[in-house]
Amino acid sequence: MRHLLSLLDLKDEDFTRILQRGIEHGKNRKLAPKALENKTVTLLFEKTSTRTRLSFSVAVMEMGGHLIALESQMLQVGRGESVEDTTEVLARYVDCVMVRTHSHRKLEVMSGLDRISVINGLSDRHHPCQGLADYMTLLEAGKDLKKTTIAFVGEPNNVFNSLALGALHSGSRIHLAAPEGYPIRPGIRDHLRKRNVQLEVFHDPAAAVKDADVIYTDTWVSMGQEEEAEERKAVFQPYRLDDQLLSQARSDVLVMHCLPAHRGEEITDSVMDLHGPTIFKQAENRLHIQKAILEWIFELI
Repeated sequence: MRHLLSLLDLKDEDFTRILQRGIEHGKNRKLAPKALENKTVTLLFEKTSTRTRLSFSVAVMEMGGHLIALESQMLQVGRGESVEDTTEVLARYVDCVMVRTHSHRKLEVMSGLDRISVINGLSDRHHPCQGLADYMTLLEAGKDLKKTTIAFVGEPNNVFNSLALGALHSGSRIHLAAPEGYPIRPGIRDHLRKRNVQLEVFHDPAAAVKDADVIYTDTWVSMGQEEEAEERKAVFQPYRLDDQLLSQARSDVLVMHCLPAHRGEEITDSVMDLHGPTIFKQAENRLHIQKAILEWIFELI
C-alpha cells in the first residue's frame, strides 16, 4: 500500500515518473479515462481550498473514479471520534483518502495504520502535491533540474519544505531568503545535508535571487496564523517580490507562486501580472500531477 505524505515517500524513479506522467496528462486530458474505474476517492478538508479541491475532484472524475468530498466538521471526527476509528471506517468504504489538515501528525497516524492509502493535500509540514506540480512546471519551461537554482523568498514553510525535499530527487540548488528567527526545520536541513543538496541561506533577498533561475514566494500569513498577521507583514515586508527586487535577478528568471496570492503583500501587481503565465501554469499543473499521483498510489505507473 502506497502513501504520499511528503516527497520523502518517493524514490528518485517515482519522482521522475510522476513528473513525466503529469506532462503526458497535460498534453492529453483524456489519457486515462478509465484508470480509476471502480475506485472511490474521498477528499477530507480541515482547511479551505481552491486548487487542491478542484484539481483532485476533476482528476478523479476525468479518470472515471467516484468522488466524495467532505469537510471535517461534517464528520464525527470533528466531535471527538478518534483519527484511528475514523480511518478504520474510511478503509471499509473507500479506496483512498486525500487529507488537507492542520497537523501532519494526523496523516502519520492514518498512514501508519496501513488500512487505506493516504495523500497529503497540505499539512503544517509538507505540501508534496504542490512541490511535484512546481517541478513539473519547471520541466515544461525547459529547465534542466540539475542545473536549476530555486530561490525561495519568505518563510521556510510547508511549500518550501516540499521544494527542498524535491531537490533530493531533482538535484536542484536551493536558496532561501528569510528574516532572522525563521529557520529551516532541522529535519529538512538534515535530509539536504545527507544528500549533499546545495543549500544557501540569506537574510538579503537581493543576494538570494542574484544568480537564481527561479524565484518563488508564498503568503506571509498561512492559515492558522491570522493572529500574527500584522507582525508578520512588518517582518517580511523587505522580502516582497517587486520590480526593484527583480531588477537584481537575471532577466530570464521565472517567478513562481503556489497561490492564493496576496497582491501588494508578498508580491506586487506588476510582478504577478508579468509572470502570471508561469504562476497560473503551476495552478493548472496541479490537475495533471494529481492524476499522476493517483496512478502512482494505485500502482498503475
